[in-house]
Amino acid sequence: MAEEFGEAYSRSLARSQHLTALGGHTADEALEAGVAPREVWTALCDQMDVPEERRHGRDHPPRA
Repeated sequence: MAEEFGEAYSRSLARSQHLTALGGHTADEALEAGVAPREVWTALCDQMDVPEERRHGRDHPPRA
């Protein structure tokens, strides 16, 4: 998350951004409840309109 959103903002998002796709839970709540990190990341990216080409990190092409 820090690579996409920055250190401070990523921490804030994880605590405060309620993710519709995850029943309104925050990323922190979802992870604590056992939701897979990839599922949390995908929900966050969808909600924050992160383009597909940036979802896998810098210099990492999307997986097929």
